[in-house]
Amino acid sequence: MAQPTKQWGLTPPMSTSLPTPLDNEKNAELVEELKKNNNYETHDETQKRIKTLRLLNQANREFVREAGRRQGLPQNQLDQLGGKIYPYGSYRLGVYGPGSDIDTLAVAPKSATREQFFEFFPDILRRIAGPEAVTSCTAVPDAFVPIIKLVVNGIEIDLIFASLNRQTIPSDFELRDNKILDGLDEATIRAVTGPRVTDTILELVPEQKTFRTALRAIKLWAQRRAIYANIVGYPGGVAWAMLVGRVCQMYPKAIGATLVHKFFNVLKHWNWPTPVQLQDIEKGPQRTWNPQLYPGDKKNLMPVITPAYPSMCATFNITLSNKAVILREIDRGFKIAGDIFEGKAQWADLLKKHTFFTKDHKYYLSIITACQDSQEAKAWSGAVESKIRHFVGALDLNTKMIMLARPFIKAVKRQHQCENEEQVRQVRRGEMKYKIAETTMIESTDPDLVAAGGAGTATNGDDAAPAKIDTGIPVYTYTFYIGIDPTPLLEQTRNLDIHVETKMFKDRCYTWDKIDPSKHFLEVVPCKGWMLPDDLFDTAAGEVVPSKPSRKRKLANGDTSVDEPPAKRLAPAPNGAPAASAATPPITPHAPS
Repeated sequence: MAQPTKQWGLTPPMSTSLPTPLDNEKNAELVEELKKNNNYETHDETQKRIKTLRLLNQANREFVREAGRRQGLPQNQLDQLGGKIYPYGSYRLGVYGPGSDIDTLAVAPKSATREQFFEFFPDILRRIAGPEAVTSCTAVPDAFVPIIKLVVNGIEIDLIFASLNRQTIPSDFELRDNKILDGLDEATIRAVTGPRVTDTILELVPEQKTFRTALRAIKLWAQRRAIYANIVGYPGGVAWAMLVGRVCQMYPKAIGATLVHKFFNVLKHWNWPTPVQLQDIEKGPQRTWNPQLYPGDKKNLMPVITPAYPSMCATFNITLSNKAVILREIDRGFKIAGDIFEGKAQWADLLKKHTFFTKDHKYYLSIITACQDSQEAKAWSGAVESKIRHFVGALDLNTKMIMLARPFIKAVKRQHQCENEEQVRQVRRGEMKYKIAETTMIESTDPDLVAAGGAGTATNGDDAAPAKIDTGIPVYTYTFYIGIDPTPLLEQTRNLDIHVETKMFKDRCYTWDKIDPSKHFLEVVPCKGWMLPDDLFDTAAGEVVPSKPSRKRKLANGDTSVDEPPAKRLAPAPNGAPAASAATPPITPHAPS
């Protein structure tokens, strides 16, 4: 008698069919495309990661001993305290590639405190790894999840900390037992949740190899299509992993390419806000996701629920506009994936870069943060970025004028040199002609942009040195962009009154506990697509800078005359292109005069 097929997840599988020759062919093509996109790391690079994690583990154990010494513990007890580093996220899931960071948790016994960790660990790590190995160290002790952002041996490390109610942490200690949460504060529970979620995801997928192939493809697709950034309201890495994991449960025998195809089919037809879950939600004394009990949980638009206790929604910050953009991209993926299996398209078509700036929107908002100190600029931009999703949520409610408000997933970092205060004021409003350094796109997870409330303390060369300015006034700006799809009313009036939403957003940003109005500046500047700065476009890759459209006018005889179009915009000049004039914006965030 045949053994019954194991059920993965909450429902029976949609299919248990084995891969066909076509599935195998498309899977080989997908893996080859991922390799072309530099998605896999070399053996030597992986070995460097392993070596770096060993250094972190060694430094953590030494930190635990140092904390014990401060308490006067005898040497025999110090040697038994232990301590352990737990990697999680993309590294633990096995979907990391060249340049990927490593999310890590440092676990210590109760004799070591979080305050001691932030005070002692950086210096201990430098002593053990060598000062040349640690090229960046940004401590954010006041973040929602306190964190130290590091670059060690050229590898970016996000390091969080948990002190458990245990006398020792042996090298074989695991985090799966829910009892380890007993008596912990909320910050520590949040810290241990990351590794617990990652480990549980791996336990709940039928085949880890096929899961990893599919997840690599979906992560790359989401990044290329600019829908991968938790802080501005898109799913982050863990959420995409859980979505792929659920599809794996539904098709337990499918291989990577087939899972990608099924992924778009499943999510295109998903009945939101029905939650995506890998298993039942476990009950206990900790608060877990429950829309029947908690009004906030009921407002989740596309809930994806973490599988480890205490289960929470990983996509709670998705707005109406975020949801519309995600569903639009899923629909596009569904059509292209179908064409791939019919031989009408290639995987490269699915993975094409977004067209956010080149053609997706007619109007844009530039959220510009400015400071005259590079470190202040970094911290202030992080504080503002964490509030952008609230601004998008408010814009979504302005249904008379706005059909969609789409936040871009990266910050744009620029450095300027001004000669007087008037030029400084122009730069704060988006002027580009005083820009002196190369523009860079900054990921939300980059150590250069502390995206956890901006409460960072940078040490030991935490980013590339800014361009040297011998004379004049330096200004450092980080700009966040929101694409606006107008309603017919806005198209007709060409005057978007968002002064209420803008004031609310600014007021929220100004609640930052380190705000200094004499140092930290914030502007919301509107423009049309053809007014965007040239440095946003990769002309070398074939991106076309939009040009101002020709104007049509009626002649006396009833014919239509087309005015001479403006001269074609040139390639970016060294100092960039001037921004739209603030005096004549097509849309305005200010109250009508």
